[in-house]
Amino acid sequence: MLFMRFVTFESEGHARPGAIQGSDTVVDLSPLGYASLLDLIEGGAEARARTEQLLQEKGGAARYALSSVRLLAPIPRPRKFICVGLNYRDHAEETGAEIPTVPTIFNKFPTAVIGPNAPIVLPKVSKLPDYEAEFAFVIGVGGRNISANDWQKHVFGYTLVNDVSARDYQRATSQWLMGKTFDTFGPTGPWIVTADEIADPHSLDISMTINGEVLQNSNTSNLIFKIPDLIAHLSSVFTLESGDIIATGTPAGVGFVRNPPRLLKAGDETVVKISGIGELRNPVVAEN
Repeated sequence: MLFMRFVTFESEGHARPGAIQGSDTVVDLSPLGYASLLDLIEGGAEARARTEQLLQEKGGAARYALSSVRLLAPIPRPRKFICVGLNYRDHAEETGAEIPTVPTIFNKFPTAVIGPNAPIVLPKVSKLPDYEAEFAFVIGVGGRNISANDWQKHVFGYTLVNDVSARDYQRATSQWLMGKTFDTFGPTGPWIVTADEIADPHSLDISMTINGEVLQNSNTSNLIFKIPDLIAHLSSVFTLESGDIIATGTPAGVGFVRNPPRLLKAGDETVVKISGIGELRNPVVAEN
């Protein structure tokens, strides 16, 4: 079985599902009949087998230099973009919150999603824009009331997320959503690494670097609620669907609790890095 990194890429004005072959080639998967990466994920094991066969063939699909195409968010409009708050003990402590005994769940709307290298736009109405490096998993086979022991049957792969947050809007009420879902506040990507490529998703280094300065540095072993817990908890309430993105929370080092605070500003470049997956880079600009 081939290890794969799946992408959505834009070439000649059209968005297409693709796979990274080697380190610098994107293979167009649309000849397989999948209009999007979400369609391919829904195709399950058959789609995976067809993709592997296509990658092993010399012809049958267009190939592009990675540098010649624009990578979009792997799933530009996910059905659900689910986020977990306060899921690293050190982050809960730095914010003064109690260590949760039940996962804190919120979401972002699809309009927040942007891909790698796309600009994070700082809204005029917020004075406290912040960063959050996050490890995310993507649902392959959906379901309801999934057992924690069966979690691996339901994970398609893993990606990176920057949970950009307007702290003034987030903390204005007990409901976080409005501070989390401004347009462009959901950078995702640059690809989805298939689950079989990551031996243990709970032992990955995760960091946030801004303009060369490391501001967050931790490991997914420090997650309070791990993937099995989250899948069981979420699916006990609603149906998880193919392509749903679940961002698992951020470690300590966020900007608004630093002294002095380190908030996002125009001209910054944020880099989320997770071992075994890659880097997610985004510039920061001011709203016109």
